[in-house]
Amino acid sequence: MVGETPGNLVESEIIQNLNEPCEIKDPSWIKPGISAWDHWWSGEVKMEQPVIYEYIDLASKMGWPYMLIDWQWYGMYNKEGADIKTTAPQLNMHEILEYAKSKNVKCWLWMYNTDVFRFDFEEACALYEKWGIAGIKIDFMDSDDQEMVNWYHKVVKTAAKYHLMVDFHGAYKPTGWRRTYPNLVTREGVLGNEYNKWSLRVTPEHMCTLPFTRMLAGPMDFTPGGFLNRNPDKFMNGTPANVLGTRSNTLAQFVVYDSPYLVACDHPGNYYGQTGEEFLKKVKSMWDDTKVLNGEIGKYITVVRRDGKRWFIGAMNNSHERELEVSLDFLPEGKYSMISFSDSEKTKENAEIAEKKKSTVDGSNTIKIKMIPGGGFAAWLDLVQ
Repeated sequence: MVGETPGNLVESEIIQNLNEPCEIKDPSWIKPGISAWDHWWSGEVKMEQPVIYEYIDLASKMGWPYMLIDWQWYGMYNKEGADIKTTAPQLNMHEILEYAKSKNVKCWLWMYNTDVFRFDFEEACALYEKWGIAGIKIDFMDSDDQEMVNWYHKVVKTAAKYHLMVDFHGAYKPTGWRRTYPNLVTREGVLGNEYNKWSLRVTPEHMCTLPFTRMLAGPMDFTPGGFLNRNPDKFMNGTPANVLGTRSNTLAQFVVYDSPYLVACDHPGNYYGQTGEEFLKKVKSMWDDTKVLNGEIGKYITVVRRDGKRWFIGAMNNSHERELEVSLDFLPEGKYSMISFSDSEKTKENAEIAEKKKSTVDGSNTIKIKMIPGGGFAAWLDLVQ
């Protein structure tokens, strides 16, 4: 992979394009999108029906198509008696899925890889299709030997027969095979947001390195969206989970990081009425165009992406204060209304503060982006009719 700038590497699709063409005859059922994710992130798992409803409501209110029901939905896991075709006694899956349907939301199901090994996976997939499940998240493989690679392929092919999308966690990095089987919409294989619960490794430098390293291989399920933003001097591990970086940085992750199935990590109460909530209602997970306007590995990056006629800008910064000048010459002809979220002097004291601003711009404009340590910038732009 060769480019004149680091950003050229991020824009490249060569790894995916070196794979065989799509083998799914009609892939129109594969519909990526943003997903709510139950209580694991913000307070450990509470596998209770009212909690699941709470996250289905979040997805519905935000306009997201999916809600991920994570571990323990089938009770014990990674044990001899675990059964991925049954539901934990405190849950009624029929009622859950009917409730989700009434809210125009579809559900994904988590499962431990050994529990998939243990049963007739094809029989389970047939059941999930009957239930109306959109996709499955399989976890904790932690291997890339030949036997495991073969198993990944078998899982994805079987899931495709039953119209199920797949997200692998505890996974090896992607190889571009999703071109051949696009129901493999994303995978983890990344030191992601959940590490904020027990580690100090999700630094601004790390987050500004990922687009130029791990993300070159393909989509990564970083699970962005933590709204308990903290400056470095106030960050602490624990539950509910804080994230190191500003609110504008969090919003920018939805633009910078590529994951067609994009899992938003936080609790509904941390989103409702908060600065940036409306941005998360607008942003998408699949794009018609991508441009990397600037960037240095481990230092900063600015990405623009297009969904139809709407453009999004995301910029992320490392641990040094920075000002960037960004040309808007990527915009087609016309005037655009830009809603932006940026760091301010107040953000230095409270990382949850982002300055929201509305302005009118066109392709001849250059904007100045000021970012504090761990900061960012996010915006969407609509053509003025």
